[in-house]
Amino acid sequence: MAMFKRAPIAVRREERAAHIFMLPWFLGVIFITLGPMIISIFLSLTKYRLIGDPKFVGLDNYAKMLTDTRLLQSLKVTFIYVIVGVPLALMLALAIAVLLNKGVSGLSFYRSVYYLPSLFAGSVAIGVLWRQVFGAEGIINTVFGWFGIDTMGHSWVGDPNSALWTLILLHVWTFGSSMIIFLAGLRQIPQELYEASSLDGCGKWKQFLHVTVPMLTPIIFFNLVMGIINSFQNFAQAFVVSGGSGGPVDSTLVYALYLYQQAFGSARNMGYAAALGWLLVLIVGLLTLLNFALSKKWVHYED
Repeated sequence: MAMFKRAPIAVRREERAAHIFMLPWFLGVIFITLGPMIISIFLSLTKYRLIGDPKFVGLDNYAKMLTDTRLLQSLKVTFIYVIVGVPLALMLALAIAVLLNKGVSGLSFYRSVYYLPSLFAGSVAIGVLWRQVFGAEGIINTVFGWFGIDTMGHSWVGDPNSALWTLILLHVWTFGSSMIIFLAGLRQIPQELYEASSLDGCGKWKQFLHVTVPMLTPIIFFNLVMGIINSFQNFAQAFVVSGGSGGPVDSTLVYALYLYQQAFGSARNMGYAAALGWLLVLIVGLLTLLNFALSKKWVHYED
């Protein structure tokens, strides 16, 4: 029979120390991530209104989604928000990053100025400010008045035709974090590639299309995936701008806000809210997998 040597005492002590240091992380995963996920799965199969015990209803909550018109509206609003807002934010972030990469003096200042909105965009204060800016007596109407366009008294956040677009503008305004990542990527592109393309007769625009963009595709892909995930989780902006109603006429009822209304609004239907949460996980997961599958056709990695 093979004989196994015991590890030296010093090695065993190091292993014990490593296990001790890893313990908080394992406990965090169990109690902060895994535990709530298991509870959420259970609640999604129950009727639970925070008062009383959960009542098991099987898949009724999931079946209810098929006839929930407000759920369909929230999905429509969210997909418009994502499909329009994410690409616009990425294009603006890339454009500003390219301009700043051309050796602009005071780069640190501009980088900070553009990055700050992405830090505060999710705050209640910015939501309140945005509501005032696009309100009936807001600065946007004042600026339009300077150019002879009389919109004073018109609330852009109170109009069903424009309320969602104010939220999209708020999202685009937070392009700073993507811009910082693009700027870092631009600095990693070898100058030899631009020199070689110049010798081949490529102008600035062709260099951008055939050198800059292909070299940045991994970063574009990363920002795209993170932008989609973050946009589907948008809550604070829609909550503050709409006053928590998702109005007017559910025009700003993003998915996360509707989930909140079901859990903590007048419905107090925690079971249905849990099911909505898992539907969100499914949607975001499928979109992420789709992005990874399509990335093989357009994302280029250096060997």
